[in-house]
Amino acid sequence: MTTSPILSSVGEAVREPMPLADVDLADPDNFLDGVTPWRMFHTLRHQDPVHWQPEPEPNHGFWAVTRHADIARVDRDAETFTSTKFVNLEEVDDDQIKKRASILELDGVRHRALRSLLQRQFGARTINGYGDFLRGLTARTLDAALAKGTFDFVKDVSADFPINVLARLLDVPEEDNKQLIEWGNRIIGNTDPDYADVLLGSEESEKYRDLPFRSPASLEVFAYGRELARQRHGKDGTDLISRLVNETPRDGVPLSPQDFDNYFLLLVVAGNETTRHTISHSMLALIQHPEQLARLQEDPSLIPTAVEEFLRWASPVYHFRRTATRDVELGGKQVKEGDKVVMWFASGNRDEEVFGDPYDFDVARHPNDHVTFGKGSPHLCLGNLLARTEIRIMFEELIPRIAGVRLAGEVPRVRSNFVNGIKRLPVEVTLA
Repeated sequence: MTTSPILSSVGEAVREPMPLADVDLADPDNFLDGVTPWRMFHTLRHQDPVHWQPEPEPNHGFWAVTRHADIARVDRDAETFTSTKFVNLEEVDDDQIKKRASILELDGVRHRALRSLLQRQFGARTINGYGDFLRGLTARTLDAALAKGTFDFVKDVSADFPINVLARLLDVPEEDNKQLIEWGNRIIGNTDPDYADVLLGSEESEKYRDLPFRSPASLEVFAYGRELARQRHGKDGTDLISRLVNETPRDGVPLSPQDFDNYFLLLVVAGNETTRHTISHSMLALIQHPEQLARLQEDPSLIPTAVEEFLRWASPVYHFRRTATRDVELGGKQVKEGDKVVMWFASGNRDEEVFGDPYDFDVARHPNDHVTFGKGSPHLCLGNLLARTEIRIMFEELIPRIAGVRLAGEVPRVRSNFVNGIKRLPVEVTLA
């Protein structure tokens, strides 16, 4: 059996000194082995927690914020650290911002107004009402996968399950699920040659500079969403699309066609990718730490607590960016107006000042003040309760069914410094 380098002792590996001069968070190749990112973050937190990271042209570099406290400060202060200049590392001009801005790239009144359109659909009362549906869907997913004995956990479980939930929320047919997954891969994987139609930073990507993630797949998502909007306009549906096309935001400004395009694309991407990768990383962690799997098998009441550790451990999104609106001191460094300031959530989730033994995977860890969904900002992930519920139910259903699980092949990762993704997770399962 061939295994991934991630099976090495990550905790020991990250403590191997990495010279500060070797740290390069701008290179996606440094995020392929499952160890190097954590070594870089470890070095930065201990040697240069607000670190100036140069980037290849045409970008100009960014401040890498790697400690939990500094991440929280940036995330909570939208006046000083704005999202309106974009939240990814790509530097965009004002014309691109006008065309590409989603709810993620808004602050203040308009952000709150667009968020409120769907806030109720992601609130506790609605999500708690999905329990039977989610449990039935989970059982169906696991029945099909576990019957195989040996299978790709990503394809058959962690990708299949969230996309079925998204299809329910959007009220689209199940047969579209494969296409929705493919679109998410192509868009988010814009630095991975296995996924991207056009690699970010390539000369060809200039043709698509006005599209989200510079991905041609965005055009296909837009067309799909527009047809759904056409069908549901003026009707009384309660799905997410019906609410977007038939309700007016609190600020009284209706969604423009462009607003709808970008909102819909965000739902397609965010509604699948992060939950999928968290479930994959959690399964891998339980394989690597069989004593933790045994704890959950012996005491299933720990699973809700374990979900928070799954989210901390997985850190499915490495970073989000803000831009300084004024000169400001941060972590002893002088940040200038217009500088990119990047919150490395994954690093904050391993901060020794907050988490005892942060490289230990502990399903009973409490408290667990992770920053996976952000830290108290207006941009706190809208779907965080849905994600938590999906992950909890998945493992409540999965763990009693298995006696043991082991890797059955390599575990390749997405080539990305934005999404901490696992492409395939081949497993061999012994049923309980």
